[in-house]
Amino acid sequence: MSESPFTDLNRPPLSERALERLLVRPEGLWRRIQVVPETGSTNADLAEAAAAGAQEGRVLVAESQTAGRGRLGRSWTAPPRSGLMFSVLLRPDVPAQTLGWLPLLTGLAVAAALRRMTGRAARGDFGQAVGARALDVRLKWPNDLLVGERKLGGILAERVGDAVVVGVGVNVSLRPDELPVPTATSLACENAAFQDREALLRAVLRELEGRYREWTAARGDPEAAGLRSAYAELCTTLGRRVRVMLPGDRELTGVATDVETAGGLVVRDDADAEHVVHAGDVIHVR
Repeated sequence: MSESPFTDLNRPPLSERALERLLVRPEGLWRRIQVVPETGSTNADLAEAAAAGAQEGRVLVAESQTAGRGRLGRSWTAPPRSGLMFSVLLRPDVPAQTLGWLPLLTGLAVAAALRRMTGRAARGDFGQAVGARALDVRLKWPNDLLVGERKLGGILAERVGDAVVVGVGVNVSLRPDELPVPTATSLACENAAFQDREALLRAVLRELEGRYREWTAARGDPEAAGLRSAYAELCTTLGRRVRVMLPGDRELTGVATDVETAGGLVVRDDADAEHVVHAGDVIHVR
């Protein structure tokens, strides 16, 4: 990248040294945190590292991605240093049938961290700007981050042998004219009370570590880990009428009633039949 990371003072670069100093501990989950100015895809880079045997706990953060991907193969792009774009490499020792909860767990961790940090700032803990507000960040199944009905970010998980690479993207300082689609939003567009990327990243990784430890200690059981109830509390899809675009150009319409034990969405159709969806694009019907 030829552009200096200091040309836009509203978008300062992240400090790899500071992140490692504050997050990498002998007894902790995170073993290495690397910040790169640009890459194609942090998920692709860590997937390559996972296939080569890299240990659990690696974090790769990119200030800019040129080939970022979202769910269902959608592209994910943003101006340099305008968001949080990172991936983590995990090797959870849990039954394979429980792995579907890992991207949901990650979405919950990100949402919880953003709610907590913007809430603290709105109470005056960080000397926030006048009129700034706490954000009611919620989840659309499986792991889209929403403010109202606008998408703030998303998660993409990919299995690589016995490893899982989980990518996270959150829009932080994007202005309205920089949003990729009209249904997107950012912390800046929502006038969030706290928008410091480095502090937000630390909060997200700490929240993710805590929830991941609880989940793996419970051998992937979402009930025993308290994951299922915590996710349901923030999932705005539940109780809503939805249209689900399924693989093979199929469509399912009904009411989302639950998240089952493997992380699938339970949808009751108009004939009162229940369906469990593990892959599909969910649309909230107004």
